Amino acid sequence: MQKVNKLAAAMLLTLSGSAVLMAPIAQAAEKCPIDQRQAKAVGQTAAKKVQRSFEAYQDGNLDEAIAVLLEANARNDFDKAYIARMLGNFYAEKGQMGTSIKYLKQAVEADILGGTDHSATLKLYADLLLQEKKFKEAITYYNKWMDFSCKQDPVVYRRIGIAYTELKDYQNVLKTADKGLSLAETPDKNLYQLKFQAYFNLKQYKKAVGVLETMVPLFQDDKRLWVQLAQLYLLTENFDKATVTYDLAYQNGFLETADNITRLSQLLASKGSAYRGAVIFEKHMKQGLIEKSEKNLSMLAGFFHNAKELKKAAAYYGQAAAAGNDGKLYLKQGRLLALDQQFKEAIPVFKQALDAGLENPGEAQFELALAYLNLKDYKSAYRRAELASKDSKTARSATSYLSYIKEKARIHNVSL
Repeated sequence: MQKVNKLAAAMLLTLSGSAVLMAPIAQAAEKCPIDQRQAKAVGQTAAKKVQRSFEAYQDGNLDEAIAVLLEANARNDFDKAYIARMLGNFYAEKGQMGTSIKYLKQAVEADILGGTDHSATLKLYADLLLQEKKFKEAITYYNKWMDFSCKQDPVVYRRIGIAYTELKDYQNVLKTADKGLSLAETPDKNLYQLKFQAYFNLKQYKKAVGVLETMVPLFQDDKRLWVQLAQLYLLTENFDKATVTYDLAYQNGFLETADNITRLSQLLASKGSAYRGAVIFEKHMKQGLIEKSEKNLSMLAGFFHNAKELKKAAAYYGQAAAAGNDGKLYLKQGRLLALDQQFKEAIPVFKQALDAGLENPGEAQFELALAYLNLKDYKSAYRRAELASKDSKTARSATSYLSYIKEKARIHNVSL
């Protein structure tokens, strides 16, 4: 809601002698109610107070302007309604919305003011009701304003849509938003957003996607819309479009949070672009957007692992393992080093895995046996294979290697 504007322009009074004259009305009976409403003059006694009050207002003395009106002894319904309208406007400008609503209600319920004044009072009253979260009443008076003025304003439909949203009446939100959009001379982002929210709250996600697909080309610089669309594609399991949308948003500089960068990297990895996902994730980790936590380092290692970048994957598994003293991550690092034929480098890593603790230590013992075997250190290989054979998870594999290592040691004249 926009703040209530300065009211001087809306309250200009034409003073003539002892009477305040209202704007002239249209003569044609077939016209709108606003044009049929007869002009009236404020009574002589009330007119003096109104004039003094308005002069005080123009001089910037709002409190004095109110005080003068409160002293006015209005003698008929029209004068009472006119003064109530002025007080409602003044109190609104002071920010005393409850008091403003009280006086504006008197003015609109009297239903006696001139066409322009009654129309403006109806609209201001509805705006304040909305601002004060009186949503049902606001809708009623916005509709009364449209009926009286014969105007249909996209901004008013937007405000009605907000009220229906707060009331969780999403079907009426959709009708109201569509009506407002049909009247808008240029695309109204707020009306589209109300429509999107309504479909989302109704769990009609594919229709919500359709609204966003309309909005993104219309409001291409709105970063939030790109992210919302990508997220809705994920929600509706359209992973290809989700990946493309996240990627386009990234290329345009619209992904600004760690969560969104992470999601993009995960999607790229799942779609066969693990290396690009890893590079993006690594870049933003180095820049500090993504925290160097055990979880994130492990995720980055996984991206490079999927991309078959074994050296980088091993390095990041090592950093992740060190961050949380995690034996499983040390084990992953050692296996990648061994897979990359870096057996000497793998051995101390497997030992770190054992020191950090493993549910099945035989896994690290068996990997050590294989690393020593490749380095032709048959004595160490045999000792580690024996230890691995005592773990139920690796017993079978380790036992089968014991005889093989024995034979290799015999051939090379190595005593076990």
